[in-house]
Amino acid sequence: MRIRNAVPDDAPAVVALRAEVYPYLVRGVASTRQMLADPPDGDWTAFVVEDGGQIVGWTSAFRNITTSEADFGEISLLHVHPDHRRRGAGALLFDAASRHLTALGVRRVRAWVQGESLDFARGRGFTPSRELRYSMLETRLAPPTPDAPAGVSVVPLSGLDERALYTAYVAASADEPGDVPSDAISFDTWRYEVWNNVGLDKDASTAVLYGGQIVAFTLVKRDGERMWSDMTATLPEHRGRGLARHAKIVALHRAAAGGVTASYTSNDESNAPMLAINARLGYRPVTVQWSCLGALPAPEAA
Repeated sequence: MRIRNAVPDDAPAVVALRAEVYPYLVRGVASTRQMLADPPDGDWTAFVVEDGGQIVGWTSAFRNITTSEADFGEISLLHVHPDHRRRGAGALLFDAASRHLTALGVRRVRAWVQGESLDFARGRGFTPSRELRYSMLETRLAPPTPDAPAGVSVVPLSGLDERALYTAYVAASADEPGDVPSDAISFDTWRYEVWNNVGLDKDASTAVLYGGQIVAFTLVKRDGERMWSDMTATLPEHRGRGLARHAKIVALHRAAAGGVTASYTSNDESNAPMLAINARLGYRPVTVQWSCLGALPAPEAA
């Protein structure tokens, strides 16, 4: 069993492993290859563990550059194939990620953890913080598209200016629930992670315009017949008008017309409005994960 840095050609095996452990996550081979070939920034890296030439474990590690909180990092999606657990692969991945983050000066770390892995996280000094709820909807069961609210128009992202969407995205993210605020999202970071993501379906993704300005939107990331209902948001001053729900219904029907059969999404436990919207749309619970927070020791002096 050995650990090494992940490379673009690992993408198919990495996606196959992720589908085994996280069947409710949607990220295809193309977007995974893109991320490995052209990482978000110089601080991002990923590791795989091989056993007998087969990739059986994965994680990525990076400084979180979308928050103003200093020295905050992520150990993302650390997972091992069920048939290869309890053999040290998880420890190899955690140790490599921790060393990488320590070298960057990261001290506080978040990891998203399945229930069965909470003991692994606790054993490394991490404490569960927030619950993330995952759900799924068969697109054929989406409710009929209602008439648009008075004074608004509904358009696909493909017809929008990227700067306008970025501005709306930042404004809507300001009060998004989480362990740290999402208050430092640069245009370049957003453009990489959202606009230029090869999985983003700009025809199914939908924005609501009022007075010519974007006031609500929902993003669709797609892999074949499955889609991820990514961030859905309404600007604070326009909430309570059903705009987010309307955008999601339109997006679901557009995605279904393009061949999507299943939509997956996730919501923080405290995000009652979005949980209620998804329940009304027919989304049903799939599983939960927890954010776990921990601290890394300062590097020893040379």
